[in-house]
Amino acid sequence: MPLNLQKNLPAIELLKKEHIFVMDSSRASEQDIRPLRVLILNLMPLKITTETDLIRLLSNSPLQIEVEFMKIKGHTPKNTPIEHMQEFYKDFDDIASDYYDGMIVTGAPVEQLAFEDVTYWNEITSIFDWARTHVASTLYICWAAQAGLYHFYGVPKYDLPAKMFGVFRHTLRESYLPIFRGFDDEFYVPHSRHTEIRREDILKVSELTLLSESEESGVYMVMSRGGREFYITGHSEYSPYTLNDEYIRDLNKGLPIQVPANYYRNNDPALGPVVRWRGHANLLFTNWLNYYVYQQTPFNIEDIKNLGSLV
Repeated sequence: MPLNLQKNLPAIELLKKEHIFVMDSSRASEQDIRPLRVLILNLMPLKITTETDLIRLLSNSPLQIEVEFMKIKGHTPKNTPIEHMQEFYKDFDDIASDYYDGMIVTGAPVEQLAFEDVTYWNEITSIFDWARTHVASTLYICWAAQAGLYHFYGVPKYDLPAKMFGVFRHTLRESYLPIFRGFDDEFYVPHSRHTEIRREDILKVSELTLLSESEESGVYMVMSRGGREFYITGHSEYSPYTLNDEYIRDLNKGLPIQVPANYYRNNDPALGPVVRWRGHANLLFTNWLNYYVYQQTPFNIEDIKNLGSLV
């Protein structure tokens, strides 16, 4: 089934070139099917790139999905045209009375700040609280995962001596869960971050379940509230060249950066990347949609409201 997207979203034309079936909202309204409503709070600086990466993964489900984008009201992005933000993004005030089947909160380039020093901390924590009563299942990615765990459970983050940068091998702790349906015993995930959360802090909180980790990159996935919240420290959504672009960017800025681990063929940037994570990424998003958004989502708004009350 197709994704329902707002007409003229740049990702539509980009994904059509990859033979991914997307449908703008005018055509989707002709079908007598209630699509799953998925809200994306996009905090990444390159909005269009992140939109395309996430939509690419959401498109692999047979479910019909209606995607909406939300932005932080008190923050103006520097790397995305204001016209794009005005046309395709909503403020929290615009959707606060709505209910959604799923929500994704992306990473953000603020991880080296204390949480309370982030200019939009009060706004984003209000959105986190709202999601618990208005969304069936929420996926928190990278900085958003750290922020959510800190806000809800007091889990701290720690500075790393050097950037965790590359593609790392992970294992499963709870392989029987539907979120891991079809996963191999070992799988790879890109990471790009300066801070970490630690397993000992997760294990102290009875409401949290540590699902997956890596010997090199640490905690990867944590679940709470029976799958109504997932916290993911890596970037499974990254396209093949995202780490390369970040590496070149940091080199050009003169920042201290190592070649991303386990990424380039023979560890040589001139030979290009080896993609090790695409199969896992597709399974992750498809399983989340199928087993935690669709199968546990009520069929009408009143039932979603009742589900939302189970905080």
